Amino acid sequence: MRIIPRRTLMTTFGAATLGLATAAATSGGAVAQGTLQRPTGRAILRVRGDIANTNDGDVAVFDRAMLAAIGSATITTSTPWYDTPVRFDGVPMAKLMEAVGARGQTLTAIALNDYSTDIPIADFSRFGVILATHRNGAEMPVSDRGPLFIVYPYDSDAELRNRLYYSRSAWSVAQLIVR
Repeated sequence: MRIIPRRTLMTTFGAATLGLATAAATSGGAVAQGTLQRPTGRAILRVRGDIANTNDGDVAVFDRAMLAAIGSATITTSTPWYDTPVRFDGVPMAKLMEAVGARGQTLTAIALNDYSTDIPIADFSRFGVILATHRNGAEMPVSDRGPLFIVYPYDSDAELRNRLYYSRSAWSVAQLIVR
């Protein structure tokens, strides 16, 4: 896995911002630099903290379509929560952080039940962490760890198969805070 230096990441972030602004402009939304398009569907994620791009005051709010537009990745892995390997599809967390212009080093994920965990943002590019929106091809309901689940590729590295990384794998994620 390639680790991207912060300077390169910020340069890449500029291109990502332009792409999001262009997409919003062509969809009819008014766009100012540092602003994301507004969700048209039901909002499922709020990102706040040390971010540059927002669409609701100082918060970035996303619906499913906005998350899908950022990009997608798939992880098929064993987990302690399911009996057999599971296929997860979702947004690469590194790309999500680029889209919001994350400037911090740590992310606090907060679930619908108020569970929270701190995750080093460096994990996202180092391990290819995703914010899963689908499990085995279907949207995840709140009753089964949805609608959003932070997933590491546990089978890709023995280091990931321990309590530390499992505790960083928040499910029913509703909010992210960049610090």
